[in-house]
Amino acid sequence: MPEPIDNSRPIVDKPIGLSSVDTGTLIGLQPTAIRVEVCCSRGPAFFQMVGLAQTPVREARVRVTSALARLGVLLDEYAITVNLAPAAVRKSDAALDLAIAVGVLGAIGRLQAERLESVLLLGELSLDGGLQPVRGILPQLCGARERGMRQAIVPRANAREAGLVEGIEALLAESLADVVRHLELRESLQKAPRTPFQPERRQGAIDLCDVRGQATARRALEIAAAGGHNLLMLGPPGAGKTMLARRLPTILPLLSYAEALETTAIHSVAGLIDPARGVVCERPFRAPHHTITEQGLVGGGDSPRPGEISLSHNGVLFLDELLEYQRRVLDVLRQPLEDGNVTIARARGSAEFPARTLLVGAMNPCPCGYWGHPERRCRCSEAQRLRYRSRLSGPLLDRLDVHVTLPPVELVDLQRQAPGESSLVVRERVDRARRVQLERFEQGESSARTNSRLAPRELDRTPLEREARALMDRAVGRLGLSARAYGKVLCVARTIADLESESQVKDRHIAEALHCRLLDHAL
Repeated sequence: MPEPIDNSRPIVDKPIGLSSVDTGTLIGLQPTAIRVEVCCSRGPAFFQMVGLAQTPVREARVRVTSALARLGVLLDEYAITVNLAPAAVRKSDAALDLAIAVGVLGAIGRLQAERLESVLLLGELSLDGGLQPVRGILPQLCGARERGMRQAIVPRANAREAGLVEGIEALLAESLADVVRHLELRESLQKAPRTPFQPERRQGAIDLCDVRGQATARRALEIAAAGGHNLLMLGPPGAGKTMLARRLPTILPLLSYAEALETTAIHSVAGLIDPARGVVCERPFRAPHHTITEQGLVGGGDSPRPGEISLSHNGVLFLDELLEYQRRVLDVLRQPLEDGNVTIARARGSAEFPARTLLVGAMNPCPCGYWGHPERRCRCSEAQRLRYRSRLSGPLLDRLDVHVTLPPVELVDLQRQAPGESSLVVRERVDRARRVQLERFEQGESSARTNSRLAPRELDRTPLEREARALMDRAVGRLGLSARAYGKVLCVARTIADLESESQVKDRHIAEALHCRLLDHAL
């Protein structure tokens, strides 16, 4: 008969230390609370980690061991188990290093457990114990504040970004030693100073006055900026498509503080924030090469990261040589342009990123670029031209609100023509039109801050003069506009009326908006 177990005696004689520390990780832009639980006992040395830790987190064992050794704490006599809860969430962020190191110190008795409560710890450790900056500090701190956390300790290099968050005390540390001294009440950490926000225009010498001629294209650019409408430019090489697109941000309104926080969070998750500034102060302008993949454009990866369409959120996404992009790459833009967000679904979960961008596409009329040119001869066959244009699908073309054809500009015209209006002059009109749209939004007359996102029921309530309504009805019959194209025309007409400070849409506004859709039939 086996001897019964005596429950009055511990199974092991060696003391076991337990501690838990709060940290977090990001799934897309969504902050997720992570609890680091550390169990430590004396015995054969090992350091194991459980809880669906990916390679960057598993490698924390090396960084933590080295950093603790710099403090005189050797782990070669401890059996350490680290649990990252909840176990079902994948952890792939080196920002968990600091929490793991502090949890180990708590488990071996170097730190008192009560001092670790309600404190969020974020930071990547170097081998000498220094704290490296990490991605996503802004959304992480906002999530911790919403969970009721009172305090966070972050790397000093993230001070500017941490200073954007109110309602939680963000303390700055340069090393693990600083954190230990603070938690032992020997030396207090400095609180992150409030980061001032001052919206900026894009710096540089570019200005809309640099564009000579191309009055129709300049007008299209102004309409697109005023209503947030996606723009398509068609013209031969050298007509000024790229020049115009790069000057679009100079006539857009300044970033609001709410827009700046949204944009900063996205760029922070992507690791694109300048630590010296900590905040995005100007509207993004992204111009990816035509060899980009679907994942690069809309985002993705095992740990989802934002793509170019999200990195241009609240700004401009410029696709030069539009028809050189693979068609399947272009077609992934259809849902984000319609919904204003991107949902990336993977087997282990999904992530959502905002994608309210102003898309500008520039394309040649044919592979050689000179079809319809008054002087240069096109070398393409009709079959080549049709095959080339078929790369732009009808559904995507439908989502481009404003179309404009740019004629070639002669050298003699460049020399003779006076500079056009400056960006400052055009921007004042754009700002005025945006204020009108914002007033409608704030008064509850619209659910959209810009006309490009007016809902169908709001378009039905758009006040049209009788002549404008009649013109619109004739155009639908003659041009065969789709339901989406019909709505886009009304949205653009509403923007043109706002630019002219007209409360009612008139027939001239409808006529100009219809002229902006003529490429539907030219392509």
